Amino acid sequence: MPVESDSELAEILDLETVAVVGCSTSPGKAAHDVPAYLREHGYDVVPVNPFADEIFGRAAYDSLADVEEDVDVVDVFRPSEEVAGIVDEAIERSDVEAVWLQLDITDDEAAARAEDAGLRVVQDKCMKVEHGRLKH
Repeated sequence: MPVESDSELAEILDLETVAVVGCSTSPGKAAHDVPAYLREHGYDVVPVNPFADEIFGRAAYDSLADVEEDVDVVDVFRPSEEVAGIVDEAIERSDVEAVWLQLDITDDEAAARAEDAGLRVVQDKCMKVEHGRLKH
């Protein structure tokens, strides 16, 4: 079952380390401004972008599989067509608790695979918007 209830969303928002796949170096883009907001609100944001050396003063990883730190939430800013591969990488990790697909990003088949593997999945919702709504 996909995460829909406010209480489930709030539980995910209580997690601390967020790997942002598709994190952008460009202010003004959602893939930059949302992770910046999360950092301002105490989250440990791990940037994943194969085209950047660093974002927010942190080394950017080429892929989720390359991330050395433990990750609680995988926040995805990539096209829906890329979700399946990212979900596979999340499932292979033992630390990930949730996969969060940003606005307009969905993949029901990949979401079902993640849920079958014990992960919680949020689709088509903005982490910043939900944090602002539920945590203030």
